[in-house]
Amino acid sequence: MMWNPWQLYRTALGCMILEIFIHNDAQGLNVCMSGSAMSCEECLIIHPSCAWCAQEFGSVRTLTSRCDLRQNLQKRGCEAHHMESPSSSTTVVKSEPLSSKGSGPTQYDVIQIMPQKISLSLRPGDQTSFKVQVRQVEDYPVDLYYLMDLSLSMKDDLDTIRNLGTKLADEMRKLTSNFRLGFGSFVDKNMSPFSYTAHKYQDNPCNGYKLFPSCVPSFGFRHLLSLTDKVDRFNEEVQKQMVSRNRDAPEGGFDAILQAAVCKERIGWRKEAFHLLVFATDDVPHLALDGKLGGLVQPHDGECHMNEKNEYSGSTKMDYPSLALLGEKLAANNIYLIFAVTKRLYVIYKNFTALIPGTTVEILDQDSKNIIQLIVNAYNNIRSKVELTVWDQPEDLSLSFTATCQDGQPLPGLRKCADLKIGDTVSFNVSVDARGCPAPGTQQSFTIKPVGFKDRLEVSVDYRCDCGCTDQTQANSTHCSSIGQYTCGICRCDPGYLGARCECQEGEAGSMYLSACRQAEGMQICGGRGECSCNQCFCYESEFGKIYGTFCECDDFSCARHKGILCSGHGECHCGECKCHAGYIGDNCNCSTDTSSCVSDDGQICSGRGSCACGRCQCTEPGAFGDTCEKCPTCPDACGTKRECIECRLFSSGRLSDNQTCQRLCKDEIITVETLKTDDPNAVLCLYKTENECVMKFTYSEHANGMSVLTALKEPECGAAPDAMTVLLAVVGSILLVGIVLLAIWKLVITVHDRREFARFQSARSRARYEMASNPLYKQPISNDYVETDFSMYSKSYNGAAH
Repeated sequence: MMWNPWQLYRTALGCMILEIFIHNDAQGLNVCMSGSAMSCEECLIIHPSCAWCAQEFGSVRTLTSRCDLRQNLQKRGCEAHHMESPSSSTTVVKSEPLSSKGSGPTQYDVIQIMPQKISLSLRPGDQTSFKVQVRQVEDYPVDLYYLMDLSLSMKDDLDTIRNLGTKLADEMRKLTSNFRLGFGSFVDKNMSPFSYTAHKYQDNPCNGYKLFPSCVPSFGFRHLLSLTDKVDRFNEEVQKQMVSRNRDAPEGGFDAILQAAVCKERIGWRKEAFHLLVFATDDVPHLALDGKLGGLVQPHDGECHMNEKNEYSGSTKMDYPSLALLGEKLAANNIYLIFAVTKRLYVIYKNFTALIPGTTVEILDQDSKNIIQLIVNAYNNIRSKVELTVWDQPEDLSLSFTATCQDGQPLPGLRKCADLKIGDTVSFNVSVDARGCPAPGTQQSFTIKPVGFKDRLEVSVDYRCDCGCTDQTQANSTHCSSIGQYTCGICRCDPGYLGARCECQEGEAGSMYLSACRQAEGMQICGGRGECSCNQCFCYESEFGKIYGTFCECDDFSCARHKGILCSGHGECHCGECKCHAGYIGDNCNCSTDTSSCVSDDGQICSGRGSCACGRCQCTEPGAFGDTCEKCPTCPDACGTKRECIECRLFSSGRLSDNQTCQRLCKDEIITVETLKTDDPNAVLCLYKTENECVMKFTYSEHANGMSVLTALKEPECGAAPDAMTVLLAVVGSILLVGIVLLAIWKLVITVHDRREFARFQSARSRARYEMASNPLYKQPISNDYVETDFSMYSKSYNGAAH
């Protein structure tokens, strides 16, 4: 059988394709060749490691062989200048140095973020990164607008703050030399069912109310004093105010917050200043949709509606604003919102802070006596942290952050630093990844901005999705049998023609050429999901997605799902395998690598009592629970941890005595008592010795509502100090007593000794008498009278003889 040259070419081509894929299967999946790229542009989108060779090969190759790993193309002889493999890059457009001070002649040129402008050139899938530095400068100007609830229950608070302006200015000038103060008030919408609307209440809602028989009509929001450095005017305006009375408990404070944020000219917010909005109230606010109770169906439009009397004119026309709208307007105008609320409302407003970026909540005394310290504490707390936000992020871009705070340690997944001092510089590494290419000519950009700062980093984005080789396109090229365009090394055939050189017409087929369309011997042609034409598989269309591959072996819908969503919505399905976006892992990309939700208030991952898996803490310490394993009454370190909060909250001492750190880390409820009850089985008794050698006792328990409660003695237990004279007399008396006892002992010993010696003497004497009475040798002595008689007689006898 004789084969013509055309048949030999077809057979050689099929063997070449089969050899290539067998080789790739032996070494593992080659993502570039399995993507079935039909053009240079399609090749670049498959994976950042893929390159396209536009060089004219010496032998005919398949379309897919031009899209391969760069090293494979080099081995095949493709020269570097013929390769299309762009990479992502970052160009700094504007980068002025950070400022060190906020006030003075340069206050309008203060820079707190660096760089200010960058340009990204992104190839899909090829991640690039850049560094952002942020510094809170010293002595930065501050604008503070005090927004007060003037409902009837706040009357005692109004009396307290009548001289607030002067005292607050004195305290704030310790923190900044450029301070301005403004004032506004609110009650609620002056309509039913929110306020009293009957005729007799129109001028005096307190009519008939015995405790306060006179008050002013209800109003939504009233701007009373624009921001000014003349703090005496604040006192004057406050002293003019009178309380009002509304019908229901919730107030219309969110209406007032939004107007204070968006009416920039009326309020007087300066562009070059730190914006603080203090919201003082003793009740919950009305939220969006509450207005429907009064027939208000028009949602709030987020615009300024202030009339010539500086009153909110849309109060009875639009619904209350939503939390999302509030957060958007506060962030857009760089305003930090401070909720100053009574203790019973703390948890409610604390939940609001999680939904409104740049807000904080502080506990206000019933009569607002602590308002100055509250504002100072909140200001210090806000200035002690930096958090980045992203505005107008394109949907096809993925961003991830790594924070490097004052300790110099990188914290992946975090875009916030806390416990900072004014003047500290922190940095963030931002990684950007493009997931696809927009339509040609599309201009993309986004903004990175620290919460509450006017400063921002503007990022412009262009995409490396085009190939330079398209500029050398040849129409009706001889490389394409003169019936197609030759571009980037391949032919784009005219309609009705197929093949690497446009050598086939549609409809041509032969069983001898079908082997090039089988992945392996015995397998279906084109995997049963396509047709073979001119040695190439043309894959069927599917309602589920795209079928592709040299043998139609791949698709973008046969991957693992999570809750019915392909690759959990956080990845791309590629040939049966999920390719997860940055920040996600797992077979179905449902596991986030972001650890920010696992960071506890003390900065540790899961409070050091567990591990962070898929963005959630898994507590490993027995007895630990809570979102960040922060609750653990039975843990060995529970008493030690809570002791520091007792020391700083009650006695302003200890390691956390710095007010900012104490307020941030110690949020548990602390109850002081005269006598501590220790019979609660659910409470842990803790005690420690103070510096004064006293004993401090407290109990630690977790309530069913999730709050940690510390019950402590008001003062440590200390023994009374002894009287000096008493101690002296006791010492002298002890010495005397010891001396007397020693003398008595000595006397007793001598007496016993003497008696023993006397007894021994008496015994010896008695024996001596007995021995003299019974001794045979003993002779009674002669008395003196007898001797003299004998001597006299002897003398007379001698004298007579002599005569």
